[in-house]
Amino acid sequence: MQTPNILIVEDEVVTRTTLKSLFEAEGYNVFEAENGEEMHGFFENNAIDVVIMDINLPGKNGLILAREVRDRKNVGLIFLTGRDNDVDRILGLEIGADDYLTKPFNPRELTIRTRNLLSRTSNAAEDDDLPSKVKFNGWTLDGDSRSLISPKGNEFRLPRSEFRALHLFLSNPGKILTREQLIMEMTGRELRPNDRTVDVTIRRIRKHFESEPNDEELIVTIHGEGYRFCGEVD
Repeated sequence: MQTPNILIVEDEVVTRTTLKSLFEAEGYNVFEAENGEEMHGFFENNAIDVVIMDINLPGKNGLILAREVRDRKNVGLIFLTGRDNDVDRILGLEIGADDYLTKPFNPRELTIRTRNLLSRTSNAAEDDDLPSKVKFNGWTLDGDSRSLISPKGNEFRLPRSEFRALHLFLSNPGKILTREQLIMEMTGRELRPNDRTVDVTIRRIRKHFESEPNDEELIVTIHGEGYRFCGEVD
């Protein structure tokens, strides 16, 4: 297996150096950027596997840059920041971050989460239990472009978390999926106390469906248990 490439986007020199040493000790190739412009320069010349990014950056902040990262199909994204509040956490997840840690962080926890994320991204192209295009209720999930296409032809590029959650629903129509099952499929990690990652992701998927309203609720909340896909897979 090729050695993964980690890109650290962080304007604090001490933190950036600490992260570089941490991941190099784990055997990864590590690149450093202190802003969005430098980040894109590394993307142009290197196959980046995971970006670890601060939110509070000079110029474009991490939330803006995250949208640009999401244009790249199989790049993992972890926010590592001192801004520990629900608003930033939810915004990060809604934009499509795969994970979120706050400073000060446990180095071991960060490396474990990164390893789990790499496992998910490396296997993203191996989801062969569904065809590359799956049709349901007039919609199409396109695995090649990781897009959701509406009955009217509108296309929504999906962050990995949304794609993998919807992929799991379509693989299990009519079955109740727990939050534990969904978070493991989406991120490769276990559900944490007060973790809203699954709920935020489901809300974003529902917004896509609501863009072309109909009488059918495709993803139903089963209170106390999880969620169920109630559509019909062609």
